[in-house]
Amino acid sequence: MKSTKLLTIAFLCLCSNYLPGQLTYLHCGNLIDCTNDQVQGKSTIIVEGTTIKEVQSGWAKAPADATVVDLKAQTVMPGWTDMHVHIEGESSPARYREQFTLNKADVALRATVYTKRTLMAGFTGVRDLGGSGVNVSLRNAINQGFVEGPRIYTAEKAIGTTGGHADPTNGVREDLKGDPGPAEGVVNSAEDARKAVRQRYKNGADCIKITATGGVLSVAKDGQGPQFRMEELEAIVATAKDYGMHTAAHAHGAEGMKRAVVAGITTIEHGTFMTEEVMDLMIENETYYVPTISAGNFVVEKAKIKGYFPKIIVPKALSVGPQINETFAKAYRRGVPIAFGTDTGVSPHGENAKEFILMVKAGMKPMDAILSATVVPAKILGTSDRLGTIEGGKLADIIATNGNPIEDISVVTDVSFVMKNGKIFKQ
Repeated sequence: MKSTKLLTIAFLCLCSNYLPGQLTYLHCGNLIDCTNDQVQGKSTIIVEGTTIKEVQSGWAKAPADATVVDLKAQTVMPGWTDMHVHIEGESSPARYREQFTLNKADVALRATVYTKRTLMAGFTGVRDLGGSGVNVSLRNAINQGFVEGPRIYTAEKAIGTTGGHADPTNGVREDLKGDPGPAEGVVNSAEDARKAVRQRYKNGADCIKITATGGVLSVAKDGQGPQFRMEELEAIVATAKDYGMHTAAHAHGAEGMKRAVVAGITTIEHGTFMTEEVMDLMIENETYYVPTISAGNFVVEKAKIKGYFPKIIVPKALSVGPQINETFAKAYRRGVPIAFGTDTGVSPHGENAKEFILMVKAGMKPMDAILSATVVPAKILGTSDRLGTIEGGKLADIIATNGNPIEDISVVTDVSFVMKNGKIFKQ
């Protein structure tokens, strides 16, 4: 009986990085605990196993058996969450060809590099909004301790319409097009929509992502038009709620956004041509805006390089990209709820924090930017009881920067310390 108990404890340690009774004292120069908009001075975070035991003012004396981490020259805060990534891949001129040459194992092995880069950049959580299904396996492997990376909340495969932004057969030759349906995430009726959501749930998704309008990087002409009818959107939102999942809508054009917001979608991604009418509807419905400014800037830069994107994508990239900055600034001033998101995978993994700099440049207060990547994601993901702030009883997802981002937002790209689930990954 005793040996069985010991084996159980060992198994739990391996699966959760839990170290029974281990105490870690983090001596912080500045602390942004995200319970309010204040920066605290000298503080001590006491971590026991995977959990924050308590937070004390000043640098508390640690017992002899505790580990002490000196962060006296750093600013400490909760680990960030990027609410829009594509963790399976990364943009390159070879991307479209590789859809036909890479096996899922190839995708997964490359992605382990991306997950580690993301974690080392201070992102202890990400929401993956669409891939091949490898993202589910990545999530599980990280949770089980086999791969280093952030907590992944995944939509598995995004849902679109025939010929729409998430139709996986866009741009391929006729004999390869076939007729993808709900199992592949392609719908053309309310019944299809319900089945596609249930299939995502069956495949292991945590949330649902739809493409409410055309997109920039799909091999299709239209980047803005609406692509779902109201009855399809309402079926998706209602079915997702039945299965305990929130919903995200990729949307560039205003009409597609409006339909998604009215249908009850949780978050609008990109929101490029968002009108004041849509902004007011989002405020009224408490719909969150995930701006992805980084991706907009990236595609404009790369569209100017001959051959980087297929020709059909270039005019979309050049028109959509620059608008995102202006839309973000207007939405923030108007009071639209904003959650941090980058669309990384379009832009390079590990550079996610550059989004903070772009948000502040567009007029956002630095503290609001930090809260958009901590408190707000926890609220959307339903994890506020465990994550998003540094408080006693919450999971120890803690990072530090070499400098105070409230005074100089550029320090977000200089992360010196990363702890996830009580385990130190970078120091």
